[in-house]
Amino acid sequence: MNHEAVKQEIIEYSKKIGIDKIGFASADVFSELKERLKRQQDLAYYSGFEKGSIEERTEPERLLPEAKSIISIAIAYPSRMKNAPKSTKEARRGIFCRASWGTDYHVILRDRLAKLSSFIKEKFPESEDKLMVDTGELSDRAVAERAGIGFSGKNTSIITPEFGSFVYLGELITNIPFIPDSPVDDSCGDCTKCLDACPTGALIQGGQLNAQRCIAFLTQTKDYLPDEFRTKIGNRVYGCDTCQVVCPKNQKIDFHIHPETEPEPEIAKPRLQPMLRISNREFKETFGHIAGAWRGKKPLQRNALIGLAHYKDESAVGEIIQVMENDPRPVIRGTAAWSLGKIGTSEAYAAIEHALKTEQDEGVRYEMEKGLDFQHDISAK
Repeated sequence: MNHEAVKQEIIEYSKKIGIDKIGFASADVFSELKERLKRQQDLAYYSGFEKGSIEERTEPERLLPEAKSIISIAIAYPSRMKNAPKSTKEARRGIFCRASWGTDYHVILRDRLAKLSSFIKEKFPESEDKLMVDTGELSDRAVAERAGIGFSGKNTSIITPEFGSFVYLGELITNIPFIPDSPVDDSCGDCTKCLDACPTGALIQGGQLNAQRCIAFLTQTKDYLPDEFRTKIGNRVYGCDTCQVVCPKNQKIDFHIHPETEPEPEIAKPRLQPMLRISNREFKETFGHIAGAWRGKKPLQRNALIGLAHYKDESAVGEIIQVMENDPRPVIRGTAAWSLGKIGTSEAYAAIEHALKTEQDEGVRYEMEKGLDFQHDISAK
């Protein structure tokens, strides 16, 4: 069978099923990536969310022994929200990053890749494949770069000529030896806008990220957020788009191609106070279908408390006091106490002092003391 002819058929079929860009790459070892990952590991720049060993992440044959090619796909998502609700003094709001605005992209991409797999099996009944989206071992970005989907920018995102970096990526490893496509030339040039704009300095140099400092990572952690990052997060509930928003390649880029990627404004920009008291069932019903819910409600509630502190929302003090006094989770109680201190009303400080008398958890007590220290800072000015 003519593999090149089938490749063209696959490309045409991909357009019919809602794939915006498709590219073909060899299944050779990702040697350069392997060295980069080793450096990342040595420097402790890992997030800890990565799946598999460095070998599994860079050697496709470990995942599919007969691997010959990798098919990379990209789906564009919106960068602007229509009818976005305003954050007001009476209703302060948080924000989910754009990649979490619509239906969970893992679901969207797996659907497209499964259809692509079925189509290929019709042409090659003996074919074998393995599909992956984000949580798989392979680096989606490394595959996309090799397959000519786009180039890897200094912000570590794949930047496509058509859609900028606002694309979801996924791949299909196959034992069919398709002719690979050519990579796209890097066109970041001397631009350093993403490095300069990163709120925490997580972009160490062009193309190198310290995940431990990246707000997108930090918003997904479940423990106390280190103090130095609390003032940097602002009202972000999940993720961070700064390095993409400032990128010149993303200016005027806004595609509304797929209904399932469209944001639901009240979910993408949720009111912060109601998030503090949301039940597990309500959380699943409201946020369960978006990518930002994968770590559960605890990190998002912690971030909501930090967001209310960012706004110095005095209307939230009563609600936050209830959280500090009654929530069974130490991290949430402690963050509530810190938030109260940051907001800084007399009611907030009195509540912290009262709760401190009975609080047993040392971590929470430490946060309460920090909350009360804000009072001393104010009086010293």
